[in-house]
Amino acid sequence: MTDLAAQRLASLEATRNGPPARTVNPFFGVGPITDVVKDEADGRQNRYDFDRWLENTYRKLDDTGKDLGPFTTAEIGRSMHRGYPADAILLDMMHHIHRYFGFPKSNHMAVGLGGGHSGFTVAIMHLMNPNLDGQKLFVDTPAPESEAAKAGGFFRQSWGTQIVEMQRFAQNGHDDKVVFAGDEGSIPSADELEAMGITLFVGVGHETTGATTYTEEEVKSLLEWLDRDPQNRHAMIDATSMLGAMPWSPEVVEGFLTKCNIFTPFQKAIGGISGYFLASFTPAAIQLIEDNQKNPAWAIARQLKLVVPKDAKKPLTGEKTVGLGPFYDPEANKMIGGVINTFSSLAFAETTFGLLRVEKMFGSVATMNERSAANRQRINDWLAGQDLLVAGVANADKRGAAVTLLAVNDPDITDADVHARIIARSKQLLGYEGLTHPNGWHEAGLDAARYVNAFPGTPGDYRAWMGGIRDQDDIVALLENISYAYLRAKIVVLEELLAEEGTTFDAPEEAGSNVRKDDPNRAYRILIADLVGLKFGADGEPDPSEVQAHIEANGGTFTVGAWDGSDLPAGQHFFYQPDLSTNEELTAACCGNQYDAVIAAATFFPEGATFPEGGVRIGAGTGNMACACWGGGDGAGGSAPLMNTPSFNSRATAQMAMKALLKVLPNLDVADMHDRVVKGDFDTGKHLRDYPTEKLEGKRMAVISYGNIGREVAKLAKAFGMSVSIFARENHRKWIESEGFIFAATPEEAAAGADVLSPHTGLGAKGADGTFANAGLVGASVLNALNDGAIIVNYDRGEVIDADALHAAMDSGKVAYAAIDADLFVNDDGSLFGPMVPYRPLIEAFPGRLELLPHAAADTEHTSRVEGAKQAVDQILSCIRYRHVINCKGDVPAGYTSGGAQTVPGVGKVSGSVIANAAADTEALGRLRDASETLAAIWGAIESTRDPIRRAELIASHGEALTLAANTLRRDCDALGLNGGYA
Repeated sequence: MTDLAAQRLASLEATRNGPPARTVNPFFGVGPITDVVKDEADGRQNRYDFDRWLENTYRKLDDTGKDLGPFTTAEIGRSMHRGYPADAILLDMMHHIHRYFGFPKSNHMAVGLGGGHSGFTVAIMHLMNPNLDGQKLFVDTPAPESEAAKAGGFFRQSWGTQIVEMQRFAQNGHDDKVVFAGDEGSIPSADELEAMGITLFVGVGHETTGATTYTEEEVKSLLEWLDRDPQNRHAMIDATSMLGAMPWSPEVVEGFLTKCNIFTPFQKAIGGISGYFLASFTPAAIQLIEDNQKNPAWAIARQLKLVVPKDAKKPLTGEKTVGLGPFYDPEANKMIGGVINTFSSLAFAETTFGLLRVEKMFGSVATMNERSAANRQRINDWLAGQDLLVAGVANADKRGAAVTLLAVNDPDITDADVHARIIARSKQLLGYEGLTHPNGWHEAGLDAARYVNAFPGTPGDYRAWMGGIRDQDDIVALLENISYAYLRAKIVVLEELLAEEGTTFDAPEEAGSNVRKDDPNRAYRILIADLVGLKFGADGEPDPSEVQAHIEANGGTFTVGAWDGSDLPAGQHFFYQPDLSTNEELTAACCGNQYDAVIAAATFFPEGATFPEGGVRIGAGTGNMACACWGGGDGAGGSAPLMNTPSFNSRATAQMAMKALLKVLPNLDVADMHDRVVKGDFDTGKHLRDYPTEKLEGKRMAVISYGNIGREVAKLAKAFGMSVSIFARENHRKWIESEGFIFAATPEEAAAGADVLSPHTGLGAKGADGTFANAGLVGASVLNALNDGAIIVNYDRGEVIDADALHAAMDSGKVAYAAIDADLFVNDDGSLFGPMVPYRPLIEAFPGRLELLPHAAADTEHTSRVEGAKQAVDQILSCIRYRHVINCKGDVPAGYTSGGAQTVPGVGKVSGSVIANAAADTEALGRLRDASETLAAIWGAIESTRDPIRRAELIASHGEALTLAANTLRRDCDALGLNGGYA
């Protein structure tokens, strides 16, 4: 009991860091691995890619050769599997398989129904003939029911059993005509084969183990034996795990493909739907097949026949030939005979598509062989670096390059039944089922490896397809997951054994990411330096009660006024001082370590301010947040994080900017018309013609920057029918264009031909000379690119526009009107300072053509301020309590982790958390999927239908559903914030 408990603790310690990285593709059985898809989304996209490839490749032609459009997946699935395009699909598949894998043009390739085992049956029934004098077989597996073979069970003995039964049931057959190997998957020397009188070598042993291959020397011996009498000696090889995974020199590979007869199922070596086989035959083997049918030893089922009667009227007595069978002639690139089976054209098309996709991704089969050999070596290297797993095949040169066999080497587990229990449980964890401990705690499945079962009786516990199609990182991930799963399964089995003896264990507490990291004995003081409520309360003052309630609900305290220096209980304490204004007041409050952190909106802090636990700006720009603790207003450096709350005031600012624009465009003199209507001095029929105007629709707005506010302004302008050009960095181009805006590489390019310009860049970083990077960005060159009579709306930062250049543009008439919203402050002596100051002289120069506001657009909307302040509280608490930084500006300091960006849904970039939140809404998720699939189905059908009459019928039948789905998708994406760029 003590030993079992110690083993459990050792396994717990070995797995304490949690599961390793998941594999990209969990399908390590047969078949699905060849799709090389990364996940479910990639797999579904692969299906769409196949549909489009099929439509582009196989076209409907009328009797004059005119292209009438594509065959679709649905049409081919419903159609007969003969004629066009079925014949073309079959021919293309045979051509590409023969070409890609490097089969010689001298060898013909048959195709048939039934998968790999049928391929074996077809080959052996046509090449073996007990009526043929002198024919003797060597099969590279132990004789059925021998001691060496019994451990393999029925499956692994089935190849040899079929051969023996065929010999025994044939009139002239005999067991002596077959020689079996002493072990699986080995080739005797050429001399040994010759000495035994062998004329037909049957190579299936590497498949009965499922994880071995022939060494290069063995293959050379086989080829040498064949070369000694090429007309009368034949080799029949199961290449299920060989194609694309031959770890031999190119010369040996070429000889193997040229001189051997090879059969393989589609789905294992190539891809596509299972149920079909290929068999490549040498010219000598073709002749043998034809000769055997002149004196056959047995009947061959019709779906397995490779020879057919020359005279269709004489299926019993007529002469039979391969010349009319289901063979591909690579020299002529045609099927030389008919197909008598029912075949799936879609399966063939999928195989061709999959093969071409693999070729595009990885290159030639020679490259694939090299990758497979390299992957085999990577497994060997990994195994050598640890002790738990060992290779099931001892001889490294015999280990398969497509499939690996792994055995557990655990000296603590000596009971075979316990070992088997652990292996079985580990496969539950490797899959999706997971593990449930005796105490009820459930470990979710890793979904890292499905179908990794070893063949019965083989020296291994796990078997996985690992050919060159996989990246080495994915192979290492599998090995690490197997090790982890074994140890976790061992823990469960040991707990079950201990529970039988009365020893139980408590379920562990669910580990989460929110482990408190603050000092539980410390009082943290946070300054709130600006208003956090703009509506007036009963006392006539701006009301902060909503934010106060939020703080208290999250375990903090809220105090109006400054900290008085008294001792405070442990926890987070917020001090509300929204009236701090002068440099003297701020220096006294912020430069003596009175506060650990700060939340602010418009307050400009002195550079000597200290907030060692971090700061949050309510809003986007942080130029006012000067503090050495985080490296100044851009957050570059320092030991504390600087954060912002982007997007909360983005819509308020954008709406105020549009309000300013709508005062002058459309340029209808509303005030004058109002006065005349009031005076009764207006006749609609006579006087409306005196007020011509132009609407916003059709005009162009230039937006400088694709940030949160800039994008919101662009969306509003687009809603009014304006075209919008946006200057941003090149990496934003695809997002800008995807939303229907025009990308501009420079501010001048954005302004060219624009009627309105609205900058939203923020100040940018502060340089060594004290100026900001974006100061004067909108200068003479940008303003001169505008249409004459343009409107400027600067609700960003006053410094962004060169005031002198604006003066000149207004003087020339290039700019007709300007609305500026910028900070304005008053010194103690009554003098003015701030970025608004340079604009004030323009009032006298251009009366009636300017509107100046004191940076009010973003800071007068109550809801935005409250919600922004609440998020600021959440962010500062996350920083202090969990060292988790959300919306970091600049660098994330050492000791903190980044929580990424968090914005109002629909404002700013879409993030993973936004998508996760959308996915959590099951009703909305269902609508998104339904709408998307409806759109994909209908648009796919319309695009693939070229006949205008048929297309019109589709539109008439499905137009309403398409429009409704489009509206639904647009509505739900807008509501869930699934538009814009991606973070």
